[in-house]
Amino acid sequence: VASTLDVTATPHNPKSPLPIESSPQLRLSQTTTMFARGAARRISEIRHVLRRSPSQATTRSFSTALNYHIDTPDNNTEIQWKFSEANSAKVKEILSHYPSNYKQSAVIPLLDLAQQQHGGWLPVSAMNEVARIIEVAPIRVYEVATFYSMFNRAKASITIHVGKYHLLVCGTTPCMIRGSRDIEEALLKHLGVKRNEVTKDGLFSVGEMECMGCCVNAPMITVADYSNGSEGYTYNYHEDVSPKRVVEIVEMLRRGEKPPPGTQNPNRIKAAPEGGNLTLLGEPRAPPCRDLDAC
Repeated sequence: VASTLDVTATPHNPKSPLPIESSPQLRLSQTTTMFARGAARRISEIRHVLRRSPSQATTRSFSTALNYHIDTPDNNTEIQWKFSEANSAKVKEILSHYPSNYKQSAVIPLLDLAQQQHGGWLPVSAMNEVARIIEVAPIRVYEVATFYSMFNRAKASITIHVGKYHLLVCGTTPCMIRGSRDIEEALLKHLGVKRNEVTKDGLFSVGEMECMGCCVNAPMITVADYSNGSEGYTYNYHEDVSPKRVVEIVEMLRRGEKPPPGTQNPNRIKAAPEGGNLTLLGEPRAPPCRDLDAC
């Protein structure tokens, strides 16, 4: 202990080199090397995950792969992608909603339109076209497309497969309490697929989405209909569903019919209580604090 104290107390000669363990240059070099090795190892892990089949990939690996792109023959920057003539008119209409110096605000509706045109998924070339139209760097579009789970960045990736009818089951707490797991199980069993798989005929795929804002009518599903391209695209909510009812909805879609959107409970209207309103039955009184007629 005394020896240690003596060494610590010895003043350092400014002309002598710093001890190896305290050299800032060496510490920076060691940190850089460790970071580079760690980054290289992580990239290797990601590539390994992307080469594996969906059944082999782990849930933890999905979170990384969601934001990772590898060129494929049908999804690379060399492929030219343009909006169709009909959708080009829609692009102009969408842009007209925003000031000319805020074109970037149209990124979400334009990505949605591109996904509709491309059969339910977004190739990187479509994202680049959106970036060109709204005059931003492509990364500004990529960061939006990777954030929102409604944008599918591959038709068949390790995380999701997209059918012509993409069925999304709400998995948030109110729907889960009201039986969303039974809803999902009924769909998967009836279609003979697992979550995020597509049926052999390419018609149906089943996924999960977080809160869709219809908690009062839980449980519910959404059907994204890509069967007729962007011209016939629909995105409908089906609420107050049961395992039996979702199977009926699937069979209606298979026959080319259009299931009625909204609540599937015949005893309620929209989000009103079953049997009719119990409150707010008359004309509401105006607030006493201001004269509405004078406005």
